[in-house]
Amino acid sequence: MAIRPQGEDHIRGPRKRNEYCGVAGFFSSSNVSKTIYFSLRALQHRGQESAGIATYEDKMHVVKGMGLVHQVFNEFNLSYLRGNVGIGHVRYSTTGGSVEENAQPIYVFTIDHEIAVAHNGEIVNVDELVKFLGSLGSGFTTRSDSEVIARLISYEITRKGIVDGLKETMRRLHGSYSLAVMIDSRLFAIRDPFGIRPLVLGEIEGGYGVASESVAFDSLGGKLIRDVEPGEIVEITKNGFVTHHVFRKKRKAHCMFEYVYFARADSVIDGRNVYDVRRRIGRNLAKEHPADADFVVPVPDSGRAHAIGYSEESGIPYAEGLMKNRYVERTFILPSQESRVKEITMKLNPVRSVVEGKKIVLIDDSIVRGNTMKKIVKMLRDAGAVEVHVRIGSPPIVAPCYLGIDMKTREQFIASKKSVEEIRDMIGADSLGYISIEGLVDAIGIPREDLCLGCLTGEYPVKIEGEKIRHQCDLEEF
Repeated sequence: MAIRPQGEDHIRGPRKRNEYCGVAGFFSSSNVSKTIYFSLRALQHRGQESAGIATYEDKMHVVKGMGLVHQVFNEFNLSYLRGNVGIGHVRYSTTGGSVEENAQPIYVFTIDHEIAVAHNGEIVNVDELVKFLGSLGSGFTTRSDSEVIARLISYEITRKGIVDGLKETMRRLHGSYSLAVMIDSRLFAIRDPFGIRPLVLGEIEGGYGVASESVAFDSLGGKLIRDVEPGEIVEITKNGFVTHHVFRKKRKAHCMFEYVYFARADSVIDGRNVYDVRRRIGRNLAKEHPADADFVVPVPDSGRAHAIGYSEESGIPYAEGLMKNRYVERTFILPSQESRVKEITMKLNPVRSVVEGKKIVLIDDSIVRGNTMKKIVKMLRDAGAVEVHVRIGSPPIVAPCYLGIDMKTREQFIASKKSVEEIRDMIGADSLGYISIEGLVDAIGIPREDLCLGCLTGEYPVKIEGEKIRHQCDLEEF
């Protein structure tokens, strides 16, 4: 694979963060390209911008491109991806980053090794690492922090060997990362010491693998074995798993947004069934913000499990008052607010027989900017709803996420500038209620100290310039 030469300004240019993505990797007794393909289809909700697969048989084979998994891959290029070991990636759209050069897996090589990296997360000390690697003569072919990880791995394993080089890479990386790494024919799964991003190990017929979510194994007729522990380096072989290193921190920082929105509802993350968590969120929401209404209606699909829980707790009947066009992307991960709002009318249509003349409790997972919710409330009123009471399954989002969600400036968040009553007025609802942080934590079932709530509190588990760090210390030597 050719690596084009890069100038100094390319090295110093602004990096594009990796954001939410899906990763997978498998070691099998047979060719893994179709196994990875189907696992990525199951993880498609985590990224709809690009997809890629790398396999190894005598040498590295890489295919990646823009679009959905089934648009990038076909029988011809899957047959090119030969080998019993491989990794895959789906990428989440980000503003300004929707270009083919940022598709993954990232491929680099040294004199002795070929390396492919699939990354979910975001590195907060990426500029420091770019300067360090640039001083050593490294050039970069993308604007992605994932390439910085790949080149750091190549540098460290050249100095220290594969396993010790991966350990040293972990010492240098600050931020969130769940990685599937292939070094020649060896496959590794690596999770950051806080466990911010999900990563699970599983078994399939004829082999073993790693994926962002357990649904990847469900889709293959396999089974979930366990989570990759925060701070763990696991080598995956055709016979199982070998743990090379575990760095145990006193506290974790699992992302609350995985449970509220991003993960598929049928996934199991850190021992919690996501669907059950969302139902409990709905139940707690009904306790904290009751309403007098005829029906509980979800914003599909993100608000469905929350709405079922709200209905169960409140006794208000559940109804599908909005129908979804399933051939439209997830609105949150479209690259611009203008496209998000335009897509709403293509994505959702009210069921007039349900909402006309009725008082509706409308349930969704979150409000970020408010424009989408305003459009949906108006849609229900235009269909004849006499009252619309909005209930939200996450507390108000008031601060940026630096660890994997494309929410980077406080100006994006309506809750950072307006009170709940002002937001209610802006979206045109009769009432508005957000679940409390306490109610959310209770529903997730993980201690507050072990969750990342940075976008809700403005306090982060890792040091970020200009922001507050919560009680955890910086990463110590390990």
